[in-house]
Amino acid sequence: MDKIQEALNQAYAGEAKAALRLKVYAQKAEAEGYKQMAKLFRVIAFSEEIHGARALRALKEIKGTEENLAASFESEKQVAEVAYDQFVKMAEAEGNKEAVLHFSQSRDVEETHAKLYKEAMSHYMEERETTYYVCKVCGYVSDGVLPDECPVCGAKAEMFVSFTD
Repeated sequence: MDKIQEALNQAYAGEAKAALRLKVYAQKAEAEGYKQMAKLFRVIAFSEEIHGARALRALKEIKGTEENLAASFESEKQVAEVAYDQFVKMAEAEGNKEAVLHFSQSRDVEETHAKLYKEAMSHYMEERETTYYVCKVCGYVSDGVLPDECPVCGAKAEMFVSFTD
């Protein structure tokens, strides 16, 4: 990989991490009653997302939707089957129960992401419309049905966010 590609990859990763971190900071500031600080964190997170998207476009990572679905499926599958399994084993070996829970739930959710991508690839041409429900605790995604309880972490239905559009 040439130096520019490497720099663009680093920029993309850094901007993506910054955007997520700032969104979490905004949630914390909001919970603590600092509305203006929360707004500032959200605004800068949005700006960081713009930087990251520009780097991603410069890397020529954005393809057609079918190719993007296939790449996303492979990525989720790899993360679930390889990375998180290794992370779980490492956390178990160290006796870190919090990390074991995080890694195992994340692995399970990544597997559902891969399944959703695979289903989307088979339904790609028909443009099936659905409502997705995302667990705010662990990130589990349900396709079309609001579960009474999250199958990954046990959170109740009110802990889900619906995505209709």
